[in-house]
Amino acid sequence: MAEDEERGPGSVYQMFVLMEDLLDKLKVLDYEQHVLDKHNIKPLSRHYFVSSPHVLSNPGEQFYMFSVISAWLISLCGRPFDTPQEYDDPNATVSNILSELRALGGQVDFPPSKLKSGSGEHVCYVLDQLVEKALKSKGFTWNRPMYPSVEVEDECVQEDDAELTLSKVEEEMTQEDEEYEEEDGLDLDALKTRTNQSELSGSRPAVVLESDVDAAEWNLEVERVLPQLKVTIRTDNKDWRIHLDQMHQHQEGINTSLQDAKGCLFKLREDISKTLEKVSSREKYLNTQLEHLISEYRQAQAQLNKVKELYQQASGGVTERTRILAEISEELEKVKQEMEEKGSSMSDGAPVVKIRQSLTKLKQEIEQMDVRMGVVEHTLLQAKLREKNNMTRDMHATHLLEPNTQTY
Repeated sequence: MAEDEERGPGSVYQMFVLMEDLLDKLKVLDYEQHVLDKHNIKPLSRHYFVSSPHVLSNPGEQFYMFSVISAWLISLCGRPFDTPQEYDDPNATVSNILSELRALGGQVDFPPSKLKSGSGEHVCYVLDQLVEKALKSKGFTWNRPMYPSVEVEDECVQEDDAELTLSKVEEEMTQEDEEYEEEDGLDLDALKTRTNQSELSGSRPAVVLESDVDAAEWNLEVERVLPQLKVTIRTDNKDWRIHLDQMHQHQEGINTSLQDAKGCLFKLREDISKTLEKVSSREKYLNTQLEHLISEYRQAQAQLNKVKELYQQASGGVTERTRILAEISEELEKVKQEMEEKGSSMSDGAPVVKIRQSLTKLKQEIEQMDVRMGVVEHTLLQAKLREKNNMTRDMHATHLLEPNTQTY
């Protein structure tokens, strides 16, 4: 982007102009015959090697076309160069082309990777340098253009704008006469009197009258009004006489053409009939010669049909057995998977360790429960003993109180 800004805004479109000039130079060297026809390639477009988002691109095809044209131009310069193939290494092809261009005196100040895309400014530059070297080696020089001399024709008019019909001219003349009579009426008596007076007086000009109009202006005016002065009478196509004449002309043409065509048609019919007879006789001969082969072919065809039927029947049984085999294989895979899972679980010692841990924990919990049960039993025993002591104490207390109550 920085380089484009330094060179100017038009540098992006410079390769379009360069590609058009390149195509003209290739046509001068007759590349259609030596490259396109030889490799069976379509002609190049005006902007084939241009890299632009508005132009369709095919990098593989463009790179192959670039390498083929470059090889041909290098060979035209007198240096042997093998034509690259589609599957050759692009790096080697590009390096060979650039080395040949340097050997021919061309300047290369860009990396070879710029040419691998097959399009762009650098591709057009390399091809332009090679085609210039090829034209120079061929001794071709550009001559000055020869412009054709322009001849002014007397009548260079178009039929639609220049020609006037007779009816149109009559209408215009009638309108002009009416306008002239209405606006500026001519006094014929005054004109007759003026003519008689001039004849009697015998006054004549002393010198010959000369026009003071420029001849060039007069010619321009004549050329301007000349198309309007041309009058043509157009024929009416609806007239039956014209149609009749055309019918007679066409009939005469048909008759003359028919006389010439009859001889050719008769000769062609004779040739076709002779050819048909030869074909029919040859066909009969071939049928008689190949009759036993045809019978053998029919027998072989019948046997082939039988074998095909047997094959279809066998293939149907094979298909059914294949389906059953697939089902059995699926079941076998499931059983194998289950066996593998059970074997892995049996060989694994993790469950045993977990069981042992659970048993140890269970024993600890049982011991704790036994201790708790012993404590509870001890507590209950003490409570019973305390209750028994209280009962005996109460009983002794009642026996001591009864005699005292009797004394009272």
